[in-house]
Amino acid sequence: MAFQQHDIQFRVLSEQELDAWRAIPPAVASDCMNRTQVMSAAIKPISVGQTLCGQARTVTTMVGDCGPICALISSARPAEIVMVDAGGVEDTAVWGGIMAEEAVHRRLGGAVIDGAIRDVADMRKAGFTMFCRSIVPRGPHHGFGGIIDGTISVAGVPVRSGDIVLGNDDGVVVVPLEQASTVLAAAQAHLLKEEGWIRDIRRGVSIPKMFELPAAK
Repeated sequence: MAFQQHDIQFRVLSEQELDAWRAIPPAVASDCMNRTQVMSAAIKPISVGQTLCGQARTVTTMVGDCGPICALISSARPAEIVMVDAGGVEDTAVWGGIMAEEAVHRRLGGAVIDGAIRDVADMRKAGFTMFCRSIVPRGPHHGFGGIIDGTISVAGVPVRSGDIVLGNDDGVVVVPLEQASTVLAAAQAHLLKEEGWIRDIRRGVSIPKMFELPAAK
């Protein structure tokens, strides 16, 4: 079965815009979207301290098939993040070390796999940023069944190519591209507010007093 690719266009963020987003933790971005757009807790980085910040390129693939993912790796632009809907299947990997090598060579921004990967030691050695649901030795086939640049669901979150992907040790949050300016401004203001809260705590203000929480009865 041949894979399909949608013909889409989205606004590519400037490096200055991406720099502003790199200062925004996923948790803060989600707080500014009414605590939505958060992927399942099962999605975690393969190494502590890895971070994601870039625009998504999406692919959905049939169970255990890495063909469409390979096609996207070879055509994605530098700094873009490959977002894979692999159906959440945990016992067959759809990404391995050779794919990570090409992704590093092409300077992609990382990947998020709602499914399994393998060759994790090789990815860590190569310094590739990878978030996934599970790790297993069993490898994929190459049936080429899937769709590139369609709207997908990754661990419970809708993702479209061009959306902003933020990830750290907490997990992954996706900001819809059309909401980017509004969410960024709100997140920057929220971080300034948090700095004020921390200053208050360090001068002795309690959290119940700070947030005017109800007193115990």
